[in-house]
Amino acid sequence: MGKAKKTRKFAVAKKIISPKDARVKSNQLKAEEKKVQLAKAEKPRHVDQAISALFFQYNTQLGPPYHILVDTNFINFSIRNKLDIVRSMMDCLLAKCIPCITDCVMGELEKLGPKYKVALKLAQDPRFERIPCGCRGCYADDCLVKTVTQWRCFVVATCDKELRGRIRKIPGVPCMYISSRRYTVERMPEAFGAPR
Repeated sequence: MGKAKKTRKFAVAKKIISPKDARVKSNQLKAEEKKVQLAKAEKPRHVDQAISALFFQYNTQLGPPYHILVDTNFINFSIRNKLDIVRSMMDCLLAKCIPCITDCVMGELEKLGPKYKVALKLAQDPRFERIPCGCRGCYADDCLVKTVTQWRCFVVATCDKELRGRIRKIPGVPCMYISSRRYTVERMPEAFGAPR
């Protein structure tokens, strides 16, 4: 028996998997991402409950005596400008004011050391109301923002521009700051003592 003659096949290419095939790894990843997005779309989205104390942007919970949340730098700038905090607040709002201080702000003042000993003594004044906050070792600005969003009955006193920008985004919360050696309040129509 003789050898079988093999003829070469002309212009035959190797079989290649299509780039759109499901076995390609990049296509598998895209398919998984699509599944996750569909699952997110099907879930009911969480919508925060509207605050009943707001009449449009006007906060009806604010009224004398005003509770004012004080920030660390507000106390320091008040000392630098030789302003008595409680009296200057009363001059600004023409009503009784209760300065409040959170545990995080108090902790921040204690961390600043002996250079800011006067500010710490001022914050421990019995006229200042101490507000306990649940956060442990939290950044003071985050603590103030969290407290204000939870209870809309505060005016926030700060000289920090970044924090004031964050508070402006929360509707119904006025912000007190120092300008030209006086206290000023923004977004509070009944503050008749505040300079315009």
